[in-house]
Amino acid sequence: MSSDALTGAQQSGGLSPWRLSVAPMMGWTDRHCRYFHRLLTRHTLLYTEMVTTGALIHGNAAQHLFFNTEEHPVALQLGGSEPTDLAVCARLGQERGYDEINLNCGCPSERVLRGAFGACLMGEAALVRDCVKAMVDVVDVPVTVKHRIGIDKVENYDFVRDFVGTVAEGGCQVFLVHARNAWLKGLSPKENREIPPLRYELAYRLKRDFPHLTVVVNGGITTDEQIATHLQHLDGAMIGREAYHNPWLMAGWDARFYGDEARPVPTREAVELAMIDYMERAHAEDGVNWYSIASHMLGLRHGLHGARKWRQVWSDHRLKPLPPREVWALAQAHVGGRSTELSAESLVPTL
Repeated sequence: MSSDALTGAQQSGGLSPWRLSVAPMMGWTDRHCRYFHRLLTRHTLLYTEMVTTGALIHGNAAQHLFFNTEEHPVALQLGGSEPTDLAVCARLGQERGYDEINLNCGCPSERVLRGAFGACLMGEAALVRDCVKAMVDVVDVPVTVKHRIGIDKVENYDFVRDFVGTVAEGGCQVFLVHARNAWLKGLSPKENREIPPLRYELAYRLKRDFPHLTVVVNGGITTDEQIATHLQHLDGAMIGREAYHNPWLMAGWDARFYGDEARPVPTREAVELAMIDYMERAHAEDGVNWYSIASHMLGLRHGLHGARKWRQVWSDHRLKPLPPREVWALAQAHVGGRSTELSAESLVPTL
C-alpha cells in the first residue's frame, strides 16, 4: 500500500467516515445503484439521490426512503429550505435508518432554483444555518451540507468562507465542497458540472481556516492518484460521474484507502453474478424489472475487450421479457476469460 493512501492518524485507525464517498446524482444513485456500488467497496459512504421535503411530506415517504440494509453506510440527501419541513424529513430519515442527513446547497438546476433550494441557498447563509439547526435539534446522526464554492460570477474566497462559517454556527460539522461555482442563469445542470473551472485550492483553504471542521472535496476526480493527493489536504474525497461510468475504480479502494486487505478484490464476473441474484430478489420482493437495475452496472467492464457488445446485450429492449439469468448467459458470449473464483454470496456484507 502506498504511503500517500494512508498516513499519520489514518494508519492508526482514525479514519474519517467521509474519507471516500460517492456523490448524490439525480437519476443515478438510487437503491439499486447503491447496492451495486456496495459490492465493489464496503467502506465508501454512499449518498441517495436528492429527495425533496415536499416528496416526503406530501408523497409516499416509505417508498422514497426505502433502501437495502446492505447499503450501509448510506446518507440521505434532502432538498428544501423550510427549517420545519427539513426537521420533519430529517427525523423520518433517521427513523428509517440512514447514517447521515445531508442538505443540498449545490444543485444549480432551474427546477431547484424555482423551489428555493439547492445552490441558490448559498446566497442565504443565515437561512441554511437555521435549516441545519432545525435538523440537528431532532436527530442524533450527523447533519451535513453539500455546496459549491460560489454562485454565478462571485468567485472571491470570502463568499464561501463566510457561508461555511455561518452554517457551522447551526451545528454543521461536515462540508462537502463541489469545487466549482454554480451559475444559476445561463448554464444547464450538465454545463454546470463542466464549464465553471475547478478550484480545489479553495477547498484546501477552507480546511486551513476551519481545521475543526470536516471538509470533503468533490468535482472532476477520476483517479486514485487524484484522490490520494486530495487526502493530503482534506478529510475526504467525493467521486461522482467517474464512479458511475467506471465503477471498477472502486474495487481497490477498501485496501488502498481504508487499509482493509482482508477481503480480496472481487472479480467482475462475481460482481455481475451477485447482481443477477439481486435482480431476482428485487423482482420477487417488489416486482422490480431487471433492466431498471442493469442500467446501473453498464460500466462494469469499462475499457475491456468485448465491453461494448456486453453493454448492448444488457441494454437490448428486445430482451426485456427474458429472465435476467438468460440475458446474462447471452452477454457472456462477448466476455473472454470468465472467472468466478469468488462466489456472489461472498460479496454481500455481513450485517
